[in-house]
Parts: sequence; structure tokens; C-alpha cells
Amino acid sequence: MFQNRPTTEVLRARLFTGLGVFAGLLTFGTAGYMIIEQWSFFDALFMTVTTVTTVGYREVRPLDTEGRIFTIFLVLFGVGTAFYLLTTFVAFVIEGDLGAALGLTRMKSRIEQLSDHYILCGFGRVGEEIAREFADRGLPFVVVENNPDTTPHAVQSGYLLVEGDATSDEILEQAGVRRAKVLLAASDSDSGNTYITLTAKALNPDIFVVARAGKRESESRAVRAGANRVISPYVLSGRRMALSAIQPNMVDFIETLAIRNADQILAEMEISGSSGLIGLHVGNVLECSERLTVLGLQRANGDLLVGPRPEESLGEGDRLMVVGPEDDVSDIARRIGLRAQSAEHA
Repeated sequence: MFQNRPTTEVLRARLFTGLGVFAGLLTFGTAGYMIIEQWSFFDALFMTVTTVTTVGYREVRPLDTEGRIFTIFLVLFGVGTAFYLLTTFVAFVIEGDLGAALGLTRMKSRIEQLSDHYILCGFGRVGEEIAREFADRGLPFVVVENNPDTTPHAVQSGYLLVEGDATSDEILEQAGVRRAKVLLAASDSDSGNTYITLTAKALNPDIFVVARAGKRESESRAVRAGANRVISPYVLSGRRMALSAIQPNMVDFIETLAIRNADQILAEMEISGSSGLIGLHVGNVLECSERLTVLGLQRANGDLLVGPRPEESLGEGDRLMVVGPEDDVSDIARRIGLRAQSAEHA
């Protein structure tokens, strides 16, 4: 967000450089007056400070020609050094502590305005990829992280950030957990993800939680804690590598569905009581568009039918996974009253 402005480290280095030059100038001026005018140390220091800062007090003692020439050069160098030091100090305050405070205030205000957003707990290797995907799709999300090594990168990327422990009620409240739609527990710790899930579900029982699990034995614990989905990156990677070796074309097909494309859109739509489809069949949906394909039907009880037959009936709470031209999907959603739960370009 502030890539065109000097960083706090750069400003701090400039400030220390300015202080060093200013101290050197005071030493030089004091020594000069003591040698040229034969003044005492205090008189020479007082004269140097009033000259460099352009305060304008009277001369400590009358100056001879050599002293006046020395004062001219001292004023020329001193005013420039003092001005550089002052501007650097002001920039350090504004861009540093004050800038950070103003930035946090603006960020807090933006988070408070969010609703039906995503909360990403953990900004490690996995969390960073999740955040990049959300940003590419234009989804509203908040990152929760307490690692000082990674939080600056999240801010520089322009992501909304809440710094703190995601297992804390207060931190999740700051991220808007009661208004959020989905929470992703993606920290590097399986036990941490379990506690995050417990905390989120206690604050918002209706929130959909996706938890990361590094070990197989952690999956059941995350489910018991209330996670709606448990994802193991290592299991998924292993399955994908095996599938790439056995059926590489299938992997390309799945990759195509997962990547945004201008021609096709992949959508998951819920059959609600107001949809008018309860008791009808999958074939009735297909009749709305010849270019629409129904990939799957998930029953309200969680059973998933891949490539359902046209005669499969639809019930309240069922979810349809369809793919087709974006205009067709949007038109069907409007005509039959379906609520698009999520839409992604395939």
C-alpha cells in the first residue's frame, strides 16, 4: 500500500545520519570559535547552537573578521543540516508511528464495514496462496496473523490485516467473525487450527469453517471441533501427483475447472424453499439452457452424486454444481430463484 513512500527503516537511517552530521557540525563550530576567537567551551557552544539554529540571539562577544567569515560558512552549512534533520524527523513521525496509527484506524474501519466476508487465519506458505487466490477473484477477506515476520508482507500486498492470536475471542471479533461467511484455519499448527475452529464456532455457530490438517489424526479432531471441511495439503498433493502419473489429461481438466476463464463459469447453487424447484428434476434445470452442464448434486444430508441423472429429484437444501457460460448461469439463477452460493470462473 505504501510502496512509493520511504520505509520506516530508511527514514530511521536518514534520521541517524542527520543527527550525526548535526553533532559533527556542533563540534566543528565549537572548536572553530574556541580556536579563532579564543572563547571558552560554553561560549563557543552557545554561539554555535544559536548560529546553526538561526535563533538570532546577539553575539556572545564581538567577532573579528576571521570569526565573521567562519560564522558565514557555519550558517550556510548549519541551516541546510538543521532543515534536513527537521524534515526527516517529521517524515519519520508521520510515516512511522503516526502513519501506522492512522493506517490501523483506516483498516479497522474497512473491516467493520465488511459482511459475508472470509477470514483467513494464518499467513504462511499456504495462507499466502489462499490470500492471492481470494484477491484474484475479488473476494472480501481479512487476514489474521501474529507473526511479525509475515505481517508486513500482508500489509504491503494490500490485504486487510488483524494482528494477533486467532484463538482469541477479541481478535476474531476484530476480524468480524459474527458477520463473516467463511473462516479458514490455515496456520502451520494442527492444534492451533483446532482451537481456532472451536473459538470461531463458539462466536458464530453458523460460520462455515475450513481447517488445515497436516496429520491424518488431526482431521478427526478438527471435525469434532466443528470444522465443516478439513483439508490436508500433503494428502491433496500426493493424490494429485499420483493422478498426474496415471491420468494426466484428467488433471488438466480439473485444472481448467479451477482456473478463471472468460468463457465458462463454475457455480454452486442452493435449492431453497423459494426456488420453485423442490420436487422437480435435474432435467428441468437442463431445459433452461442447452449449454449448461450439471456436474454434481449434493443432497441436504451430505451425499454427493457426480453427474446426476436427469430424473434425479431436487429437494430443499440440495446443492447443484453447474458449469456453463456466465450469462446462462446468471440467467438461470434469476429465473428459477436460485441463490448462487459461490461463482468462480472455470
